[in-house]
Amino acid sequence: MLDPLYLETRQLRLNPIDAAELLRYRDLITEVFELFSDAETLHFIPEKKLNHLAEAEQWLKAAILSAHSGRNVIHLITDKSSGRLAGIVDIIPPAVAREHYRLGYYPFFIEFYLKAEYKGKTLMSKLLPKILQALEAQGIPKVAAVVNRRNYAASKLLAKCGFHYREPFDVLQDFYEFTQVA
Repeated sequence: MLDPLYLETRQLRLNPIDAAELLRYRDLITEVFELFSDAETLHFIPEKKLNHLAEAEQWLKAAILSAHSGRNVIHLITDKSSGRLAGIVDIIPPAVAREHYRLGYYPFFIEFYLKAEYKGKTLMSKLLPKILQALEAQGIPKVAAVVNRRNYAASKLLAKCGFHYREPFDVLQDFYEFTQVA
């Protein structure tokens, strides 16, 4: 089972949904809704769109349940200066990936979403290497990501952080893989 990650950069904090976050549950629902209802954030993943606060609350409940049942662990990216949600990182273990994808083998997958106001500020290029190092310290040397092939910024970020293009994933997305070098 994946141990939750607790990481920081100068501007951001990454942590799982924990007791401190639950103390601000109502605000967190609103912030999740803001993230997953923003057209710019969802430009390449419109299927993730939430239309109502009730959907954001259901999403949050599912994220908490998944983490506590040993499935994927949603990590919140928080802006340290404002205390508000800046984005989300989802780390998906092979067993969960197997439920959704048809592949030859199943590494851990990573998905990340940033609010539009944080894009283009190189924040993920500072955070993603720390995430990969923390995963490697847990004995997870391979991590994969699936990216819409028109999302050049995400593809460029993955390449900068050591991911390599592996193959087309489907008609819209490409499969990238990161392998730690010993």
